[in-house]
Amino acid sequence: MSRRNTGDTAQIRYFMNSLFIDSDIIIDLLARRENYIEAAALMTIIAEKKVDAFTTPIVLANVDYIITKYSSKAKSRRAIKSLRKNLSILPMDEKIVDTALESEFSDFEDAMQHYAAEKYGIDFIVTRNKKDYKKGSIKAVTAKEYIDMHEVNEYDEV
Repeated sequence: MSRRNTGDTAQIRYFMNSLFIDSDIIIDLLARRENYIEAAALMTIIAEKKVDAFTTPIVLANVDYIITKYSSKAKSRRAIKSLRKNLSILPMDEKIVDTALESEFSDFEDAMQHYAAEKYGIDFIVTRNKKDYKKGSIKAVTAKEYIDMHEVNEYDEV
């Protein structure tokens, strides 16, 4: 992996990034919350196959719960089926759970997501809540930060 760190954001060159997409990004998109524009732009990059995107079953369950609560089960399931066309699912096993239980993370769910992403070599965790992942080894970025990095790299490759 070829990283060039330029201060607060690392730029990646000449290969496709792998991203873990946290539930808040998906909910921003589906519920058209405050960060909808950034979430939609990120999903466009993912849909264009410019990055490899992953999530976990926990994220999808959280998204289903929230969207069903504020809309309907049918709408939630349609949205998740649509997302699944572009998001791969990271498996979680007992080693990930046990590692998360022993970790320094304050939130067990975030710890499990981080260790699943770490196990499968994910480059970035894309989340609105970067502080949730500060104890981890994978750089957490917002959707906007990743989009900005991605645009810089696209121009560098021209």
